[in-house]
Amino acid sequence: MSTAIPEGFRALNLPRNPFIEANGPLYGRMDGEQFVLGFLCERKHCNPMMACHGGMLATLADMLLLLGTNIQSNLGQFLLTVSLDIDFVGPVMEGDWLEGRTEVLRAGKSVIFTEGRMTVRGANVARVNAILKPSGKPLADFALGSYFA
Repeated sequence: MSTAIPEGFRALNLPRNPFIEANGPLYGRMDGEQFVLGFLCERKHCNPMMACHGGMLATLADMLLLLGTNIQSNLGQFLLTVSLDIDFVGPVMEGDWLEGRTEVLRAGKSVIFTEGRMTVRGANVARVNAILKPSGKPLADFALGSYFA
């Protein structure tokens, strides 16, 4: 169990998102062109078994795919989640550092298909995929540079 944030990760600036403010913080870094989400599982995120609550992991899955898709596709838009699927394949325990990566499978004008993996110490803990809908309006709050401000 470690409370240290790995080198290179920075707290994400997510304006106008009180839900994430209450349940975060979320961290991120760029690995070349790929966004990497980071999250430290704290007691407040856990169920009675001291494992990260499935609802928290669902929130992380949603944020991973929204942020990763927006950044990697350079959309700079608010994205809406149309569908989100999660397969829980391993536990995330209190004190674990979780990382997530996204791959955009297909980006059309009206919908985007994306998937991701979340890992702890290199082991898969969740496989996720989503269908996202671009809002169609570029907004400064959702540009790449704004997340790391």
